[in-house]
Amino acid sequence: MNVLIIEDDPSVRTLVKAVLEKNEYNVDLAETAQSGEEHAVENSYDIIILDLGLPDGDGFDLAKDVRDQEITTPILVLSAEQETDVKIKCLRAGVDDYLTKPFDTEELLARIEAISRRTGEINGDRTLECGELKVDMLEREFWVNDTKVDLTNNEYNLLVYLLKRKNNIVTQEEIAENVWDIHFDTQTNYINVYISYLRKKIRNHSEDEYIDTVRKKGFIIRCDD
Repeated sequence: MNVLIIEDDPSVRTLVKAVLEKNEYNVDLAETAQSGEEHAVENSYDIIILDLGLPDGDGFDLAKDVRDQEITTPILVLSAEQETDVKIKCLRAGVDDYLTKPFDTEELLARIEAISRRTGEINGDRTLECGELKVDMLEREFWVNDTKVDLTNNEYNLLVYLLKRKNNIVTQEEIAENVWDIHFDTQTNYINVYISYLRKKIRNHSEDEYIDTVRKKGFIIRCDD
């Protein structure tokens, strides 16, 4: 796997690079937001590891800029910030996962592997299907009635999780932990927001709803196939 580390702290940068290279990852380094964005645009990576506090910019803004350029490379944030609202802000900016500093290197490796599984990089099944819905996990593409539909990374990861558990109810707690790897906060509605986004995009090309809300339980994607 090819990894881009965007981190201005030399001790953290050196540690993460050493751990990844020991596990046979190919690593590129960037110390600023500008350099990181240039690397992300010009090269192909399997994952980007991003610090929020960079000398020339904010990691939130960098994540948004990368997503605005339709770069879907999974992003893992490393940050000393522990507040749930910061993590949610990152997820809404297009980040896939969040690990708090200081961190255990084994957990870092496990999270990279988990992101790869969720995004289909190391999954033997290339496609997931449900009626008119089809996901190509190698190309990270979503189709409804043979029409390609663009999804954000968070929408894509949520859809894949639902499809892998089609015809089964999944709770908001399960979605929070397995899609975004955070503890579900009952005071937030971000999961409902992303469910709404997916429904709208499906509804634009299909008469079927597919994703149902099960009162007091969670959500289910219903498939006849």
